[in-house]
Amino acid sequence: MHRRVAYAAFAAGLLAATAACAPITTYSGFQAIEANPKDVKVGTDTKSTVRASLGSPSATSTFDPNVWFYVDQVKERVAFRRPVITSRNVVAITFDKDSEVVRNVDTLTLKDGRVIAFNGRETPTRGRELTILEQLLGNVGRGTMLPNQDENIPGNRPGDRR
Repeated sequence: MHRRVAYAAFAAGLLAATAACAPITTYSGFQAIEANPKDVKVGTDTKSTVRASLGSPSATSTFDPNVWFYVDQVKERVAFRRPVITSRNVVAITFDKDSEVVRNVDTLTLKDGRVIAFNGRETPTRGRELTILEQLLGNVGRGTMLPNQDENIPGNRPGDRR
């Protein structure tokens, strides 16, 4: 009897341990519910039909407003580890400038991405660094506490006495 209880407790503990290590999946970006961006027809769909079927794009091109992007990605995280992107889809829809008809539909995945190495160096600036004491006492003796009485200062109206 005690062995059955021990085996049941061990099985329940093992089940709980494996359930705790199950990945947490997060979906972000464009979610294709009724229509898929890959189903856009080249030469027949226009900006208005694409917006009606897919909704607003995730982003538009910085330099060309006739390129729309629909982006979605899936991330998985296990326990305390960093999230891992398991899937990313970018659909770029290019429209004709004059007729607003779909000219091209490109689909890019996570495999098409490139890793960019950022330069961690800092750009040096001119000047020198001041200590805290120099910053606090730097303006001592550089003016008065009273407002200027000169009327030729920009921003003052002639004859205005405050």
